[in-house]
Amino acid sequence: MKAALPLNEAKRLAALQSYDVLDTAAEVDFDDFAILASQICQTPVALVSLVDENRQWFKSKVGLSATETPRDYAFCAHAILIPNEVLEVRDARLDARFVDNPLVTDDPKILFYAGAPLVTQDNCALGTLCVIDFKPRELSTEQKRALQALARHVVTVLELRQSLKQKKQSEESLRESEDRFQDLIENANDK
Repeated sequence: MKAALPLNEAKRLAALQSYDVLDTAAEVDFDDFAILASQICQTPVALVSLVDENRQWFKSKVGLSATETPRDYAFCAHAILIPNEVLEVRDARLDARFVDNPLVTDDPKILFYAGAPLVTQDNCALGTLCVIDFKPRELSTEQKRALQALARHVVTVLELRQSLKQKKQSEESLRESEDRFQDLIENANDK
């Protein structure tokens, strides 16, 4: 079943684009979050998944070779609808939203999913830090809390990178302005 769009979809997509992270290379910072999520939740798969207009794209992945899936199939598209909760699907074969999903019925045959939304300060869920298994299961309360804590840190890294990028752009603009001012002074002194 295709997920509904979040009520703040336009704002959410604009926020996602502002981080300039889609289709970028793998990075240790994000890979570490996926590794930790997989180990804490004891699952063979963990992903840092970002949901754009048409797909979910994996910034980081453990135990899965795919780099993206259509949004229509994305468990994460359902998870972002409730930004402050972990979406846990204990057995996808028993959940009406996923029973006919090609990711369940065909390879990779996902049966278990838990996703903690990556929520910005403006309450935009960009995607999830999620864990997947190929057998039914359930996370403990502690594992869910840890997954949410890691998801908050993923967003912190995204926000820090965005702030650094903005700072560099401001510094570059200031340098250019100072150079133009210096040129004006030197030209005025030559006259």
